[in-house]
Amino acid sequence: MTMLRLNLSSLSLSDLHQCVQLEEIDFPWEAELKPETVPLTALEQQQIQQVLLHIVQEKVHLFNEATIWARAIYPLMMLAEQGQVRAWAEVAVAASYGHFYLEGVVDGVLGQSVWGRLETPYLVMVEATRGVAGHNPVFQLYGQLLAAAQMNWGSGYGNGADPQTVFGCYTIADTWTFVRARVTGLESERPRLQVMASREYGEKTEAVAIVQILKAIVGYCLTQPLSHPPARFM
Repeated sequence: MTMLRLNLSSLSLSDLHQCVQLEEIDFPWEAELKPETVPLTALEQQQIQQVLLHIVQEKVHLFNEATIWARAIYPLMMLAEQGQVRAWAEVAVAASYGHFYLEGVVDGVLGQSVWGRLETPYLVMVEATRGVAGHNPVFQLYGQLLAAAQMNWGSGYGNGADPQTVFGCYTIADTWTFVRARVTGLESERPRLQVMASREYGEKTEAVAIVQILKAIVGYCLTQPLSHPPARFM
């Protein structure tokens, strides 16, 4: 069988149907993480307010994507950093499945970092391109979730279990929608991708809730064991 090479930036629904069994589930999964119980320090709350000062009076939907990313999206991602978990931008990823190969650039990632190298992507993000050149960000995000699941499985995340659970998010201007994915059959010819989306979160009024969700996702992922944890110096 010919290996399909798929680029994340141009991925379509028909591409996905060729490669995976796709199941989209309408379920408010984010409540399971109990993000409302995640504490924020006084400094974190001040930093959130500082971000809001730069967008609350602005017509954010009229900004270009680079400006929105710099002013509204990436600053909140950085507030979820802890330990070796870092927020990344413009990350090249690639992953191989049975008969298809995914490659491309992910707009944003929260994941384990080792000496400036991304090891385990916990959350992958797509910033939607608007206008006539825009594509549906959902299909691009699904491809990124598939790539992240394969990368994490290979690194031994979750004890190298199949299925793998990964998280994603797409933003349109300053509106965030989170996705939880379960990828099964990582060595099969046609893996199964189950996805559940959250409701939309508007940053101008729900920035605190967005940061709590980001921190809850990182906290959940950090509890997952590694089948071959990194070596420690004695």
